[in-house]
Amino acid sequence: MKDLFLADAHLLEPSDANYQRLLSFLQTQLGQVRTLVLLGDIFEFWVGYRHVVFSRYLPLLELLHRFHQSGTDIIFVEGNHDFHLGAFFRDTLGCRILPDGGDIELDGVRFHLAHGDLINPEDKGYRRLRAFFRSGLVQFLIRVIPPDLTWAIGRALGRQSEKSHDRKRAFDPTALLTAYAEKQLTGPTRYVVTGHFHVPFQKELEQGTLVALGDWISQNSYAVWENGSLSLHQVDSDTVSC
Repeated sequence: MKDLFLADAHLLEPSDANYQRLLSFLQTQLGQVRTLVLLGDIFEFWVGYRHVVFSRYLPLLELLHRFHQSGTDIIFVEGNHDFHLGAFFRDTLGCRILPDGGDIELDGVRFHLAHGDLINPEDKGYRRLRAFFRSGLVQFLIRVIPPDLTWAIGRALGRQSEKSHDRKRAFDPTALLTAYAEKQLTGPTRYVVTGHFHVPFQKELEQGTLVALGDWISQNSYAVWENGSLSLHQVDSDTVSC
């Protein structure tokens, strides 16, 4: 069986085209995937409550539950739009949650996973903001603020974040990701897989391989580990790189 990696769908409304494309694609993969690795920003906004989920995400959550019931292991690297995933992902979906990324092994091969929002060492303002949103104070506030209000706040912050996309694009993602990957590949790690920058590419480095997953907004890109090889693909397209 294969292992599947994808990131950055930024799902919002079930009627949206990218939401429907992702659901359709994942339905074709049921029963064929050993490990489903989600590398963050799957949702446009998510914080986890113990007994409540945001209703617009029920179609995807139900599908992920079917993956879990079929025996697929689900790994979720938190992004900058979906964090504090909560008990539903851990207990109901059986997810292994990696708040800051981390290492996994598949067939004895080590992979380093990162959403990518911490890759730029110069973005100190974002790092401070990220630390605040993941603080104990914010976790407490999530428990006491009604979900509807949390959603409204999250969407307002998301719209503000959209205005910073040009600033993010001012950095060269290939250079940033290459420098990051070279540091991670100094030990036993052989693959670095990231999201966040919405630019799909695969690059062979001296000590291993870097794969940037792209997104599920316009590119519909994902990676597959199968038969000892990692390859980058796009739905309705040939393999991007092998």
